[in-house]
Amino acid sequence: MLVHPLPDPVAFSIGPLPVHWYGLMYLFGFIQFIVLGRIRLKQPHIEREGWKKSDLDDMLFYGVLGVIIGGRLGEVFFYNPSYFLSHPIQIFEVWHGGMSYHGGFIGVIIAAAIWCYKRKRNMVQTLDFIAPLIPLAYAAGRIGNFINGELPGRIADASLPWAMIWPNVDALPRHPSPIYQALCDGLLMFIILWVYARKERPLGAVSAMYAFLYGSARFFTEYFRVPDYEVSFFGITISAGQMLSIPMIVFGLLAWILIIRHARKKNIFR
Repeated sequence: MLVHPLPDPVAFSIGPLPVHWYGLMYLFGFIQFIVLGRIRLKQPHIEREGWKKSDLDDMLFYGVLGVIIGGRLGEVFFYNPSYFLSHPIQIFEVWHGGMSYHGGFIGVIIAAAIWCYKRKRNMVQTLDFIAPLIPLAYAAGRIGNFINGELPGRIADASLPWAMIWPNVDALPRHPSPIYQALCDGLLMFIILWVYARKERPLGAVSAMYAFLYGSARFFTEYFRVPDYEVSFFGITISAGQMLSIPMIVFGLLAWILIIRHARKKNIFR
């Protein structure tokens, strides 16, 4: 039986300043955003839209703020409002983990809207550009969760080769759910979306595909994760993460269908 190693959350220290693995995973996410973004800038259909390296660098600053502020506030209001109201100082202790993807998603949308307003860029075009750059950053965040011993999985059959005991939870075999989400919601989604976005697509199609893919992947992988809390939705009990993913699935799929139909009706992107 595998046992979660529960490594020291502090990777190293610079004098009195501890550097946490969780923070390093976010740093990796921001670096890969720049690296993949510069590769994307060279794609012919992206070049025709007039994107520049300075746009990418500037956008990252807004994106970092959106991810951190939105992700933390999402954790506070979507998942643990009573706890953080009782411990308000811990809202600022982001190095311990506790970032909501859906909150970060909203934060990035707001940050992108502000950037587009200042730069006079098309909002949907901007979201189409950055969508393929996000999944690997998400995967890095989930690896950070795993290192921190966060988001334990549901109880698994002991015969499962990768079933894992989380000593900080109990002595029962569990699914390593952060690894599932890093691979499925992160790596697999990146491959699909990157391939899809390499060719020119109708305006909004890449963003819609992102929303649908992430919502679907997250809805699936949530079945292996201990829910933060569960709700009843049309008589079916689902987790909070699944509930927040349903609007993404519905909106993404409907938007993608309408965008593709409109493009075909106009006899473009056949």
